[in-house]
Order: sequence, then C-alpha cells, then structure tokens
Amino acid sequence: MRILAIDSASEACSAALFDGGKVVDGFFEILGRGHAERLVPMIGELPDRGRADRILVSLGPGSFTGVRIGLAAARALGLAWQVPVAGYPTLALIAAMARTEAGVDKPVSVAVTGGHGEWFVQDFARDGLPESELVSLGPEEAAQAARHAYVAGSQADALVSLRGNGKALPLRPDARCALLLPRSLLSDRLSPLYGRGPDAKLPQKTNRKGAA
Repeated sequence: MRILAIDSASEACSAALFDGGKVVDGFFEILGRGHAERLVPMIGELPDRGRADRILVSLGPGSFTGVRIGLAAARALGLAWQVPVAGYPTLALIAAMARTEAGVDKPVSVAVTGGHGEWFVQDFARDGLPESELVSLGPEEAAQAARHAYVAGSQADALVSLRGNGKALPLRPDARCALLLPRSLLSDRLSPLYGRGPDAKLPQKTNRKGAA
C-alpha cells in the first residue's frame, strides 16, 4: 500500500510518499509562511505526483492557517483519488520523532509555538500515547505543566531554559516520520485540533429590558 503523508501545521512544511512501510521520497522545508503556495507543488514533486492508496494529514494544533491548508489538500486529493484520509495530532508526531530520531526511550513532553504568545504543551508516555490533555499556556505555566525531563518541539529550548532543567530536542513535525505514530492515534474524523478556544466570542443575548 502506498501512503501519502502531509504536514503543514507548523512553521515547517513536509510531504512524504511511503510504499510498503518505507519512505519512497519526501520533502521537508522550514517556511514560516507560504504553505499554501508550497504544499501542493511539493506533493507534485513526489513520484507519481504523490498518488497513494491512503492519505495521512496533521490535524494540529499549530498554525490555524497551516492546519486548514493541509486538511484542504488532503480532502481534495482523497476525493480525486477516491482513497481514505486519516488525521493525526501534530504533537504526537513530534513525540514519536523524539523516540526514534533522537533515540529517547523515555516519556517526553512536547512544547510548540501556539497563538498570542502561548505554547501548546502535552506529555507523552514511552509508548507514544498521550499522558495529559493538550493545553495552550503562557511560557511560565507551560514550563510548570511539562512534567518530563525530555522536552521536544519548537519551544523545547525555551521551555528547558525557563524551567532550568531537562534536555531539549528542538524537533519540528516531519511527514517523513508519519508511520512512526501509534496507529490508535490515527482518526477518520478530520476535525482540526486548534488547542485553544476562539478569540472572538458571540455577544450574550439580552432580554427586552437589556439585561443579559
């Protein structure tokens, strides 16, 4: 089975094609911005234009725009190719990369850039499964919430420095590592994981006298 993996939820953008569980080809670039312009051409540069029997895509959290771009591309390709699409949590991929790419056979906390100066933080067990709920916190609170000595992600260096102890693994999510994810974390529900509530709130309804 051929699998196309897509990740554009962070400042990084990546795409990879797998066949029989092995990477056929893949790309990883730190863009910051411009995912919409780069992701589809990146997929097109893969063998057979990335044509696959299944698609994996990051659900977030991360960049609001980046998450939506990845999901839109995955849905469009899944419809065009008539193949299933499954999503995965971005932070879980980083935790999986810490276990394999960095050789950390221990629980790991993941901390990545969020919105409005906050960081997304979540703890993962040795088997790669979440140990805590995903939260979005200010740096000081995030440093207290991360329970493990090893910290991975784009804010790993900053969190370890702020906390004053631990080992930082400054990893970015990479689609070329998507098959490292525990299968139980893959979901057919393609709902974005925003990790925090909306900034805009609907006004409260008032009665005829103007009271809320």
